[in-house]
Amino acid sequence: MKIGVLTSTRADFGIYLPLLKQLRSDDFFQIEIIAFGTHLSNRFGNTVNEIYGEGFEVAHNIDTIPLDDSSLEISKSIGETIQKFASFWASHAFDMILALGDRYEMFAAVVAATPFNLRVAHIHAGETTLGAIDNAYRHSISLMSLILFASTEVYKNRAIEICQRPEDVYNVGALSIDNLKTEVLFNIEEFHEKFNIDLSIPTILSTFHPETVNFDKNELYISEILNAFDQLHKRYQIVVTMPNSDTMGLMIREKIEDFAIDRSNIILKESLGMKGYLSCMKHSKFLLGNTSSGFVEAAFFPKYVINLGKRQEGRILTPNIFSILINTTSIVDAVSEIENRSDPPPCNIYGDGNTAVKIADILKNKRYAKHS
Repeated sequence: MKIGVLTSTRADFGIYLPLLKQLRSDDFFQIEIIAFGTHLSNRFGNTVNEIYGEGFEVAHNIDTIPLDDSSLEISKSIGETIQKFASFWASHAFDMILALGDRYEMFAAVVAATPFNLRVAHIHAGETTLGAIDNAYRHSISLMSLILFASTEVYKNRAIEICQRPEDVYNVGALSIDNLKTEVLFNIEEFHEKFNIDLSIPTILSTFHPETVNFDKNELYISEILNAFDQLHKRYQIVVTMPNSDTMGLMIREKIEDFAIDRSNIILKESLGMKGYLSCMKHSKFLLGNTSSGFVEAAFFPKYVINLGKRQEGRILTPNIFSILINTTSIVDAVSEIENRSDPPPCNIYGDGNTAVKIADILKNKRYAKHS
């Protein structure tokens, strides 16, 4: 089975990694990685190099990064991504295409595949994020896919509602749990040696992406968050991984960069890589932001998470998550609440760490293995 793997960001590649290793180890599969989106951007850290760093070749590079983070440029980028992938799909054949998640560029790549009747398997189907336009992209990708892989039974049932084909929807768990079960993470000393960040200091790990439904409020939101940081950095080191290339993402990035000037314990990282990011999560006191890793990966350890705003609204809330409005007082109060609590209870609901094996076995099923 020849499989094309669509990867557009540092985040989706890190999630894919155990599946890529599983597929590579099996002679039944031939994989070709298709890198596009922010992977190929200097501004976002040229994270295509992380793919090479993990020992994988990139068979195809497709430049699709928007010129800036305005609604106009992102909309134009969707159109240009569809055009570029139309030409790509016209000249490249695959038995199956893997698409993960909910990004607009992932949506565009899959849209371009539909007139060619190409078969798509969608990973992380059925999830809901009401505060992000990604919600519409995710469900659209599911509708255009042959196979839907969900991470929980709740999400499986929602994916079935979307596609109306229960025989093609599978609860396989989350690939991130495979990473956490199998990857030997950095200890504090190793992390310091690699990234020059001392996680023996009490640390908050923070990622804040724009809310792309109510994007006009993002300037207010980042001001409230930075006001909270101004209070919290007196007793915490704050490691910030930078936002996605969403509408107003560059504005948020610039505000954070300006704030971090002359504050040595506000540390900005474009990307820590999958192993680095999970290691930082393991050794941090808690997470603060609105990233999906606060729902999946944080449940594994478990770590407390202060989930900000509505970007992730609709996801399953496990007992480690505080979901609050984005204002300074609420953030500082939530930190105080965490400081007065014992460690969170076990709350991993995202599988047993065998997701990659399950996906590979399903792809081998006679229903999918040969192109009919």
